[in-house]
Amino acid sequence: MKVAVLGSGVVGVSTAWFLARAGHEVVVLDRASGPARETSFANGGQISVSQSEPWANPAAPWQILQWLLRDDAPLLFRLRLDPAQWRWCWQFLLECRGSRAERNMRQMLALGRYSRDTLQLLRAELNLDYQQQTRGIVSLFHTQRQLDEAAHVAAQMRELGMDKHIISREELARIEPALAGIAPALAGASYCPSDESGDVHLYTCAMAEHAARAGVEFRFNTRINALETDNGRISGVSVNLPEGNYRRVTADAYVLALGSYSPLLAAPLGLRLPIYPWKGYSATLPLRDPATAPLASITDEAYKVVISRLGTRLRIAGTAELAGYSSSLNAVRCQALIKRGQALMPEVADWDAAEFWSGLRPATPGNVPLIGRSRYANLYFNTGHGTLGWTEGAGSGRALAEIISGCTPPIDFAFQGI
Repeated sequence: MKVAVLGSGVVGVSTAWFLARAGHEVVVLDRASGPARETSFANGGQISVSQSEPWANPAAPWQILQWLLRDDAPLLFRLRLDPAQWRWCWQFLLECRGSRAERNMRQMLALGRYSRDTLQLLRAELNLDYQQQTRGIVSLFHTQRQLDEAAHVAAQMRELGMDKHIISREELARIEPALAGIAPALAGASYCPSDESGDVHLYTCAMAEHAARAGVEFRFNTRINALETDNGRISGVSVNLPEGNYRRVTADAYVLALGSYSPLLAAPLGLRLPIYPWKGYSATLPLRDPATAPLASITDEAYKVVISRLGTRLRIAGTAELAGYSSSLNAVRCQALIKRGQALMPEVADWDAAEFWSGLRPATPGNVPLIGRSRYANLYFNTGHGTLGWTEGAGSGRALAEIISGCTPPIDFAFQGI
């Protein structure tokens, strides 16, 4: 059948690829000039299944209260006169209960492992090169209390099949020599050797090229205006062509993969998606000496900052700002990334040559994405991946393609509508 995929980020392109592989006719619509131009453009680079601990957990409300008045806080709430924001915040608090947090972590881990396996299969099959590193992720902890809490989470993850464990400062320096200078000042670290990193923009562009060769039609510079309905089904998509003319695109099935903008398109249909944008920041810098740069990806847990090596560049990303749909850069938050990178590895990059970026992460209150069929029989969701779109994107696309093809994906995940 013919399927229209709305969105050409890592999730949308992955979905399009697997749909084409299943024999469907696929068209991808996006307002950008090419694939991965928005949230999938310059994220932290981590394929981080070991980071599948939901932000909504019992400790989160107290942490957020401590950060409320700090402009450089890792998580920043900018409260607005926006009912959707307040509704999302209330749902977030409900997800902080221990039972919900544990359930959400199980869901995220199941999807993350499936997606990482899928990514590895694609990399081997298609000979992909997206500046990937397969040296794992180390997470840094500055106090014994942080380390003890991390040990508890790591133990939970090991029970669920993740190879995450606590390591000493000496082990950290052996695993990642670039951190030898800061290691003595830390309480310790955790390590997940099966995690990876890489450039999501390069990956998504490469997959779009493979998808196009497999018959997928990409229509860029195409503004999506509305989903049209008839008798409980989607009957078409109203769009503006690059030259400005209105057109109507029709298909047998439709996939909503527009990230933070998915709720705006779904709302006129009476679908209230529990997704709100969290603005994240990144800085990309040239390496001074690639021989001394890190190979493992790094998470500084206290500051919610991640660092990944992408070829001859260093990517520092993090922070989260609940501030609506603004993508404007906050200079204080940009400099907070640079200061953290300098504190950890002062000589590794040219700190004066940073290229800054911000993107809107589509977060659900419990950090579990929406994947599956909506109450409209031919409308499907693949959205709401939050900070883990790169981690979960390949598997999400594969799973939804199976659902659209009438199959049940082989993972323990609460898919919508099935």
